[in-house]
Amino acid sequence: MRSLHLWFPLALLAVILICAVASLMVGGRANTIAQAWERIPDALTYAGDPQRLPASRSGDELVVVMGLLRLPRTVLALLVGAALGAAGTVIQGHTRNPLTDPGILGINAGAAAAVVLSLVFGWTDSPTGYVWPALIGCALVTAAVFALSSTGSTAANPLSIVLAGAALSAILMAVVNALVLSDDDALEGLRQWATGSVAGRDLDVAWVVLPIILVGLVLACAQGSALNLLALGETVARSLGLATTRWRVLGLLSVALLGGAATAAAGPVAFVGLAAPHIVRAVVGPDYRLVVPYAALLGAALALAVDVLGRIIARPGELQMGIVMALVGVPFFVILIRRGKVQAL
Repeated sequence: MRSLHLWFPLALLAVILICAVASLMVGGRANTIAQAWERIPDALTYAGDPQRLPASRSGDELVVVMGLLRLPRTVLALLVGAALGAAGTVIQGHTRNPLTDPGILGINAGAAAAVVLSLVFGWTDSPTGYVWPALIGCALVTAAVFALSSTGSTAANPLSIVLAGAALSAILMAVVNALVLSDDDALEGLRQWATGSVAGRDLDVAWVVLPIILVGLVLACAQGSALNLLALGETVARSLGLATTRWRVLGLLSVALLGGAATAAAGPVAFVGLAAPHIVRAVVGPDYRLVVPYAALLGAALALAVDVLGRIIARPGELQMGIVMALVGVPFFVILIRRGKVQAL
């Protein structure tokens, strides 16, 4: 078992490295593997500081494409996948519900409402410009969920949080539908954002969400021991000295940070937050001290792999990450369920 705990994360890191290199090489522009491989150092240089690019590469279109388009989406896919994998693990652990994902807090609906409002009022018209409105929408909805679910004796109760999130999601999606039906520009903008994609984003988006995701990951990984106790039941956990309310608030805060940042950067991406925890538990067992960080690694690998796959199967166009994730991931998850690899919480 110890060797498995060592080799599993190393295998995930190897997959991430391979997918990252493939992501830099594959795109709508036709190029050979050799052409892309020899330009990777120059593309990294161009992304950091175009002025430092050697004169022999200054007019190289492939270097520009790799540095300005492929590298940012590679970084964002890794960040989004890691955030969703960790967030899904934490929310499943706190609610003890294996079917929940970060969207249960109303994060997706809050981000969608904020994006549509920004489109209707002309505050932004590009995927990069959606980030701040989406972040604000996620934050407001999370605060509202906490406020609605923390009255009287129901403070930080998992059931009240889930119900509050579901109620707010229903209201906000009704508002979104009403707005997009009355505004063609909002409908088109939402159509592009809601498919879940990291295409068209630049490194500025990554710099905005990076600190939020890092803080969320630290909070999520710190939850491991508390989640192990909560898995025994809230009464048992409390009798063992766990401050359940405090840990639950910290856990849901980490989910809000991770899920909000991921949704703001890429739009709603399904399946990662739901499936990554189950796959990791099937491999390493139920210890959340391992499941949380490993689910983050697996989520990063999944998101980047399907982003690359979407560019390959629809070349010279592409399929958005959220679409490919559902098409490829769900059948695989069903196989796990049929084989009894998905564990109850």
